[in-house]
Amino acid sequence: MNTLARSPWQADALLLLVTLVAAAGWIFSKEALAGMPPLWFIGTRFLLASAVLACFAWPALRRLPARQLYRGAAVGLLFSGAIAFWVMGLEYSDHLGESAFINSLGILLVPVVARLLFGDQPPRTTWIALPIALCGFALLSLNAGFRIEPSQLFMVCSALLFALLINVNTRVVRHLPALPLTTLQLLVVGVVLTTLSLLFEHEPLALSPAIIGWFLASALIASSLRFFLQVKAQGMTSPSHAAVILMLEAVWTALLAAVWFGESMTLLQLLGCGLIFTALLINRWYWVRKVLLRWLPR
Repeated sequence: MNTLARSPWQADALLLLVTLVAAAGWIFSKEALAGMPPLWFIGTRFLLASAVLACFAWPALRRLPARQLYRGAAVGLLFSGAIAFWVMGLEYSDHLGESAFINSLGILLVPVVARLLFGDQPPRTTWIALPIALCGFALLSLNAGFRIEPSQLFMVCSALLFALLINVNTRVVRHLPALPLTTLQLLVVGVVLTTLSLLFEHEPLALSPAIIGWFLASALIASSLRFFLQVKAQGMTSPSHAAVILMLEAVWTALLAAVWFGESMTLLQLLGCGLIFTALLINRWYWVRKVLLRWLPR
């Protein structure tokens, strides 16, 4: 019996843990940014995370031919842009829950980008979900007084680049082993963004034991551990099934932000986030239904 057939519940449990760790990463990162410039924080975080993962991935990395290494590194450059917009959005964000839901639009935009750039035909549910998501984003913008805040714009740009990144990953480097590919991409992100920070960021570091602790939690738990568990879990189930469970990251982020920072949502924010999450469910309805059928008692 293959792995997919004999370990569905283990995969679901691991993916749920991944979403919780990823949501905690929003809290860790926001706290660390209180004492570190954003590009320096995310660059050094990914350098440390890639070093940890390299301990596991080094034998596989050494066996990769140069052509595959170049492809993985090139995709890492795209990852650098996506994560740079994300951390800038996080820096300016006053509401982590809202930012997490906006960033989750990247999942919805994956088939749209595939249609525009690669000619793929998205499922009908995508075209139903897209206007619902746009209405949700419009409500979030109305909450700011008929304007788009910088943090919202950064998160939308990040979502677009993450949608492009997922498409490129599945086409350009689909045959590369997941763990060495992840390690290589994190390393490229770390080198690129740390270099950009040295060139353009001039804010002084305000390091304290607490800031260092949040930084280490971001690198070791929210990056190294998160990606290690995600790679393992995704190897035990299908990509579409995994994507459905990973959508819960925005929900956990909003809940953790409410507990940790005392955040609350206005009615417009609740409606906007609710519409975005509804759009994500509609877009993945075939797989959502399969997940529900697996979880519900018979």
